[in-house]
This record gives sequence, structure tokens and C-alpha cells, in this order.
Amino acid sequence: MSNETRLREDICRFGRSLFERGLTPGSSGNISVRLDSDGWLVTPTNASLGFLDPAKLSRLDDQGRLLSGDAPTKEVPLHTALYETRGSARAIVHLHSTHSVALSMLPEIDPRAALPPMTAYYLMKCGATALVPYYRPGDPAVADAIKGLAGKYSSVLLANHGPVVAGDTLEAAVFATEELEETAKLYLLLRGMNPRYLSPEQVTDLVRVFGVTLPEHGHGH
Repeated sequence: MSNETRLREDICRFGRSLFERGLTPGSSGNISVRLDSDGWLVTPTNASLGFLDPAKLSRLDDQGRLLSGDAPTKEVPLHTALYETRGSARAIVHLHSTHSVALSMLPEIDPRAALPPMTAYYLMKCGATALVPYYRPGDPAVADAIKGLAGKYSSVLLANHGPVVAGDTLEAAVFATEELEETAKLYLLLRGMNPRYLSPEQVTDLVRVFGVTLPEHGHGH
């Protein structure tokens, strides 16, 4: 089995898993993976992540032009901007997951760190999460907003829209997206209850032991 064939099947397998667990409803959400051979694969427009066909995934060249498959998601500019600025990214997952969307709408959210350091695994998988202002879906201006983050963040929340998470593998991107969703859920459950977050010393320990990379303001809570 070629690498591309395996990646096509992986996109469909992970997409179905995310959909069946209610993490992105209807035809929302999209997944992309960079290919070793140049270009990338992305899920088509108006396609449910629960019912993807490996043969119909959109194959794009490095400039984002469609080479084969169905027409791609309108969020291509979003994926392109993250790949351009975050060189280590090999896969990107964008969902409309309930708790992450809810978090993105709260007034107190720090755009440089949408979540406080709540758990070790959140920091290890997501680092800090940036919040980008609202743009209509598919608006090319969202790409400029992502580029403005200068590749410092692997996890980003689009206000009133949903999370966008990059990983060095598709599996890593999916798992980090799930971790972000669970942490957003925890935040909403504990909101107003004055919970204990990880201390600056505990965050520093995670950075040192696990090589967690945080933007300079990543744990400023």
C-alpha cells in the first residue's frame, strides 16, 4: 500500500471516528494532510466527516490548486496559512466541536492563551491555544489572521466557529483536537468555581521534562 493510499484511508477512518462521537456535526469540519511527494490531501466541500470516500478526497498541489477528486473545502486558505507558517505541521484538523466553540464565545478569553494551564496533557498536546476573531467561513482574511500568529501556535480557536489544530502526524492532530475539546469542556464545567490550575512551577516542569513549547505568553494566567 502506498503512503498516499494509507493516508487517504486514515483521513476517512479518523473523520468517521470524530463524526460518530459527535465532535463535528452534519457536513462541518475538515481534515488535511501533507504528502511526501508535494501537495496535500483535504476533505471535500459539503462532505460529512462520517461518510468520506478515500477516492474522492481533494488532491491539491503546493499552490492549493485541485489536481484530482471532488472540489475541496472552502477552508483551504485556513489550512494553507497554517502550513506556510508552521513548518513542522503535516496534518490539520478543523472541527465545529461544541465545547471549543462555546469557549471561543466567552468574553474573558485571552487571545494569546484561550485556556489556562488546566492539565498536563492539554499543555503537552496543545501547548497554548490562540483565539482568532470571527471571520465568515472561507473568508481569505482568516489566513492573514493565522499568518499573524507567526507559527507560534499549533492550536487555534476561530471565534464563533471552532478549533484548528496542526500536528506532525494526522493522529497527533486528531488527538490534540480531542484534548482541546475535553479541556474546553472542563473549563466550562468549572467556570465560576475558582478551580486550581497548574502553577507556573508545574508548567515550567512540564516544559523542561517533556519539551513542551509555549509562546512567550502561553501560560500567563
